[in-house]
Amino acid sequence: MLDTPPDVTMPRSRSGAASPVRTACSLFRNPRLAAQELAAELRHAHLGAVLFFCSAEYSLEMLGVALDEAFPGVPVSGCTTAGEIAPSGYGRGCVVAIGFDRRDFTVVPALVDDLDSFDLLRAQALVDTLLGECRRWSSLPVSDHSFALTLLDGLSSSEEQVLATLDAALGSIPSFGGSAGDDNRLAHTYVYHQGHFYSQAAVVVMITTALPFEVFSTHHLRPRDEKLVVTSADRRQRTVFELNAAPAAEEYARLIGREVAGLGEADFARHPLAVRIGDSYYVRSIQRINPDGSLTFYCAVENGIVLTAMYPAPILADLEQVLGGLEARLGAPSLIIGCDCFLRRLAIETLGEAPAASELLRRWRTIGFNTYGEQHHGMHINQTFTGVAIGHARPDAAGRAGHDA
Repeated sequence: MLDTPPDVTMPRSRSGAASPVRTACSLFRNPRLAAQELAAELRHAHLGAVLFFCSAEYSLEMLGVALDEAFPGVPVSGCTTAGEIAPSGYGRGCVVAIGFDRRDFTVVPALVDDLDSFDLLRAQALVDTLLGECRRWSSLPVSDHSFALTLLDGLSSSEEQVLATLDAALGSIPSFGGSAGDDNRLAHTYVYHQGHFYSQAAVVVMITTALPFEVFSTHHLRPRDEKLVVTSADRRQRTVFELNAAPAAEEYARLIGREVAGLGEADFARHPLAVRIGDSYYVRSIQRINPDGSLTFYCAVENGIVLTAMYPAPILADLEQVLGGLEARLGAPSLIIGCDCFLRRLAIETLGEAPAASELLRRWRTIGFNTYGEQHHGMHINQTFTGVAIGHARPDAAGRAGHDA
């Protein structure tokens, strides 16, 4: 624990009003020192909840205990990452966190520890419990003033089923989220709830607030004319063996003008494939090439679907336009929680645009992480920037959502 209490002066927004959130980042590799540094920045008399994102390089067992000790009596949720978005922009090997003022937010997290058996009955019970807790602490019409954040094990194959089921139970309540990463090792990813890290699990966080907010998703990818039909696939393993009745890796390499032996993550980031639903394209990112020439994806793929080849438009111009539109509708944000696909970050770094991206994210007060997949209204998607923008407090305090101790 800290020897002295943290400063309780509330940070100020660009408009000069007290901010309903605090943000923090620690570069300490020692879990206890990292947790203490976060607590020194986030703790105040009205701290109601903490959300964090951390590198998988930490000793997670020690970090879990340290966070539990640093924020006694405060619900803390989070996950491991494939890179962090800190107050200063892109980070690596650190832990970033958000502290929510309970006078403006009611934040209720829950753990789903068995993804394979998460059916509609369990989803409805979960959502009913979360909404019930929000109603207990907030006088707002909860269904009209809430959104849900989902953090899932990024190496689970149950994401599509869990998200679709949860979305059905949420009804009109908007939702978004990200799949946990492990610094691009693709070995073990974790979510955090009540002092412990879990694999093969998800954390669902219901947030109720009187502040204006908007859940959004964007990507910079545009369709080409070329189509690829999945002619042989294992849906459960998200693996495609044949595209257009040809070996999958060979057909993909032919499409982008590369040799199979030279394919890697940078190619997957620059030349993604997408499935069209209505007028929208949802990217299905390639995770890896297997020794048998098949392709494993980050999202579900199945026999018969048509994949459209995509090409990248300017990535930062697209993001700036979207963030500018959010500010025009909500005012200068007090916070954006961002779930940014790690392949987007890879593309940005390959283009040498990481400093410009960091400045853009800093300017719009974005905190979040690089993901192994994003979630938007029950859809599991790839290569997007998905999140929620939250405006500032209204002039009168009467509309505040949370309870005061």
